[in-house]
Amino acid sequence: MISKLAFNTFTFLLWLTSLSAVGQSASGIVDLADRREIFVDNYLLEKLDGVRLSMHAPRNEGSVLAFDKPWEGSFSAYCTIIKDEGVYRAYYRGIPQAGKDGDAKEVTCYAESADGINWKKPELGIFEFGGTKNNNIILANAPPVTHNFCPFLDKNPKASPDQKYKAIGGIEKSGLVAYVSPDGVHWKKLREEPVFRKGVFDSQNVAFWSEWEGKYVCYFRTWSGGGYKGFRSVSRTTSVDFVNWTEPEAMTFGNTPLEHLYTQQTSPYFRAPHIYLAIGARFMPDRQVVTDLQSKKLNVNPQYYKDCSDAILMSSRGGNTYDRTFLESFIRPGIGLTNWVSRSNYPALNVVQTGESEMSVYVNEAYAQPTAHMTRYSMRLDGFSSLSAGISGGEVLTQPFIFKGKELEINYATSAAGEVRIEVQDENGNPVTGFRFEDSLPIIGNEIRRIVSWKDGENLSKLASMRIKLKILIKDADLYSIKFN
Repeated sequence: MISKLAFNTFTFLLWLTSLSAVGQSASGIVDLADRREIFVDNYLLEKLDGVRLSMHAPRNEGSVLAFDKPWEGSFSAYCTIIKDEGVYRAYYRGIPQAGKDGDAKEVTCYAESADGINWKKPELGIFEFGGTKNNNIILANAPPVTHNFCPFLDKNPKASPDQKYKAIGGIEKSGLVAYVSPDGVHWKKLREEPVFRKGVFDSQNVAFWSEWEGKYVCYFRTWSGGGYKGFRSVSRTTSVDFVNWTEPEAMTFGNTPLEHLYTQQTSPYFRAPHIYLAIGARFMPDRQVVTDLQSKKLNVNPQYYKDCSDAILMSSRGGNTYDRTFLESFIRPGIGLTNWVSRSNYPALNVVQTGESEMSVYVNEAYAQPTAHMTRYSMRLDGFSSLSAGISGGEVLTQPFIFKGKELEINYATSAAGEVRIEVQDENGNPVTGFRFEDSLPIIGNEIRRIVSWKDGENLSKLASMRIKLKILIKDADLYSIKFN
């Protein structure tokens, strides 16, 4: 029998762990430490006056990868993009003819880039197709894993070099089967048995090592009504060894209506890995845009034009909750009818940096058509959303928090007439001497990294032990992120 002292100690440790998962200290106050905070939710916000959380639409940069090889084709899907130092890797399903999930003809294909913009398909010589090994296939003859094979770069510091990359794939019948690779190209099964079975899995199921939670996390397809009933939805499980997984928890979405989430693509944001971003596909069954006649002109498969989809943005800070601050579309279907068909506009997994001030997300477009391809969409770093105000200006007041460091870095943009000013307050809302609005130097410009200054300097180290708030004046400007250094 567990003693009362042991039970209370265990309960206290669980409480500390739960606080850590949301960035709180043992006292319950928000602990920012030196982490970057992007404004995709209301986590840090106490009051907005004349300021709104504004989502920003990524810019269409055009097609970067056509699914035009005989082993790829119209039904290529479930893309993953991984940046590993100077190499960008793309993984996706190839199958020229529509079939059942887990069809034996499905293969996993691979493309490579030095900049995330210009892609090539290397002739790998690993698997044969059509009498030759001159192709970019990295996995074949492995149904149903090749239906939705989804890799990740394992950032677990204890991961062995021959398992630098890991992946999962499979459907309900097979369960999720795990693969490992030293280089992201040559793969083998981790073991014959599936590592997880308690899901439906009829989508792209994603996994990653969470630096924030210190364990592997997997987000996978379930349905809100159980089995295949209700809405396509998401559940979560975790593991310390990638083999033994916890009982699944259904993800919740706050006080928002359920929608069909065909994919969710949850992954840590690379500049703030404690925040998981889910740029997923919202599926609208039976919402038909393309007519029967138009479908023939598009040469779209007859089974795939009576629904439509777009991309949405959610976030999570661990646990079984998604934040849906933004219910509007993050990436709308493009001009014309090509992308108003079933299962088009499905975002690839992961956002990657593609320039000094730019990052990109990739989207599967023109599904079930001969022109199927992947398009790149660009954004400024941290530019998913911002605290935004017009020319009349507004103010933001943060929750009380503690931090680590001596300076405050911001990512922002103003007009020529706009500005940002920041005041530091104590936890009771009293301005801190030397860091008041009247001491604040107006911040004007458009920079990814700017250090905030006050008249007497910018050193905040003497405040690092205090509980403080920030009061932020925003005038015809956007504030994308803050970070203490």
